[in-house]
Amino acid sequence: MIGDNGAGKTSFIKLLCRLYEPDEGQILINGRDIRQLDYGAYQGILSVVFQDYKLFSFSVRENILFDEDGADRDQEILQKAEYLGADHMLKDLPRGLDTLLFKDYDAEGVNLSGGEGQKVAILRALFRDSEIMILDEPTAALDPDAEKKIYESFRTFSKDKTAVYISHRLASARYCDMILVFKDGRLCEQGDHESLMALGGEYKRLYQIQAEYYAEKTQ
Repeated sequence: MIGDNGAGKTSFIKLLCRLYEPDEGQILINGRDIRQLDYGAYQGILSVVFQDYKLFSFSVRENILFDEDGADRDQEILQKAEYLGADHMLKDLPRGLDTLLFKDYDAEGVNLSGGEGQKVAILRALFRDSEIMILDEPTAALDPDAEKKIYESFRTFSKDKTAVYISHRLASARYCDMILVFKDGRLCEQGDHESLMALGGEYKRLYQIQAEYYAEKTQ
């Protein structure tokens, strides 16, 4: 999903997650209005990383698993972290996965950078192993190389699942089977990269703006 700021992308996702209730219309899954589904069960099929994700004053392991007794899964955490390019970051923490985040309860607690925090939040979403995985600007604090690794990894982990990405960086759209273009609160275009470029509409306009920007930056 792409579009300018304020186009409605995040609002759409929050409606899908039932954080907002629609004023009109319906959101259907397999022909059923999602408001008719058990709320807890519905939340269970979603793994979401929002732009304003939250980390907590727990250990890194607990932030990923939400389990106090998850030490037996450390190798699994590090394996998934390697796919995301985060394994060295986790291994370099003072107490490894036992390191507490922030300094609320430990003077030696760690404050992660924005990019490091995003990787922990993405790992948390991966370990939910839900049927629908949603990333809302998950790589905003990452450099292009790290972003590429994240999307390639998520393509692997989300095989046979539904994965939804929201991004301002149109290069990420090349990893998607279907691109939804939002403008002024409405879905205005949809298709793959080639068909949308051939359409010559909003997607092509946004793509060309970014292409020109990156061309200028490399000169």
